[in-house]
Amino acid sequence: MDKPKVVLGVSGGIAAYKACELLRRFTESGHDVTVVPTASALHFVGAATWSALSGNPVSTQVWDDVHEVPHVRIGQRADLVVVAPTTADMLAKAAHGLADDLLTNTLLTARCPVVLAPAMHTEMWEHPATRENVATLRRRGVVVIEPAVGRLTGVDTGKGRLPDPAAIFEACRRVLARGVHEPDLAGRHVVVSAGGTREPLDPVRFLGNRSSGKQGYALARTAAARGARVTLVAADTGLPDPAGVDVVPVGTAVQMREAVLKAAADADAVVMAAAVADFRPAAYAAGKIKKKDGQEPEPLVLVRNPDILAEISADRARAGQVIVGFAAETDDVLSNGRTKLARKGCDLLVVNEVGERKTFGSEENEAVVLGADGSETPVPHGPKEALADTVWDLVAERLS
Repeated sequence: MDKPKVVLGVSGGIAAYKACELLRRFTESGHDVTVVPTASALHFVGAATWSALSGNPVSTQVWDDVHEVPHVRIGQRADLVVVAPTTADMLAKAAHGLADDLLTNTLLTARCPVVLAPAMHTEMWEHPATRENVATLRRRGVVVIEPAVGRLTGVDTGKGRLPDPAAIFEACRRVLARGVHEPDLAGRHVVVSAGGTREPLDPVRFLGNRSSGKQGYALARTAAARGARVTLVAADTGLPDPAGVDVVPVGTAVQMREAVLKAAADADAVVMAAAVADFRPAAYAAGKIKKKDGQEPEPLVLVRNPDILAEISADRARAGQVIVGFAAETDDVLSNGRTKLARKGCDLLVVNEVGERKTFGSEENEAVVLGADGSETPVPHGPKEALADTVWDLVAERLS
């Protein structure tokens, strides 16, 4: 079989050296990679490095090998074009259709999925011109990965750091696996909750659950690969941030409610995959609760937490917003699921059976997606990303 053809564009930012790791991941996983750096990128990493790591010749000029028409052929033959890092200048050129070098020509001629991984200083990323360029590209179906938060050039820290190459590779792998040019969630904003909330008893103890957050993170990754702008509200997961996703860390159910309501204000869809605690301690002990010899502990008094899913389903932030809930059941799974779907008022409810050795912490899942329209979509046992894609398929149908 022919190797998938990937064009790795590299624009002129200090993060260009990280693209070497991304290139290695592509080549070692069986992809045929052509590296197209800009002239500025060669100030950071030389052509000899790109050629040696890719096994293919490297050029920045449309005038090299003119008889092969490289400014057209490279993009035409590609199965995926990814630019990492993508500078503010490159975002502007891509958004406005400029073509003054080999890489920008390649972007114009590509008829395959395009992934851009921006990297720049925070002020540049937040500038209205950059935000408008990103919005334009996303409307056209380009997957623009959200930059990470962290150390930038010099002493600066903030949003604008190139995501980890391993995370960019996983995002690209998902885009390639779908094999479609026009991502069905392009231009959409989706909110995903993940993990398990923790309700503090005292400074060292809490009430929690077994949720690992892996299903929510799979939903976030797959949504980003399908072109969405993703906000991930994550509770106590310990998982690395997915590439291309805005992560909002929270701890308790009350904190999750605040974060979800804020993010949902302009969201097209909200998927509540987190295991939100139903109850919290009525009182918080400022000091560690001590064990006293010969005495039983005081009874633990609980109060209800807010029902986030029911609240956002009843009071939708915008017309046409799609709400998805999750129901973790231990018995009478479908019967309890239908009852919960009616009670919560959401559009879709993902129902799965859980237990000590089922679902929690696993890389795989099995579920039935119930629809408010009476539909049932079974998802056989398999990777959590497969379930995530099924959920987004159903969400995309309702959004369109």
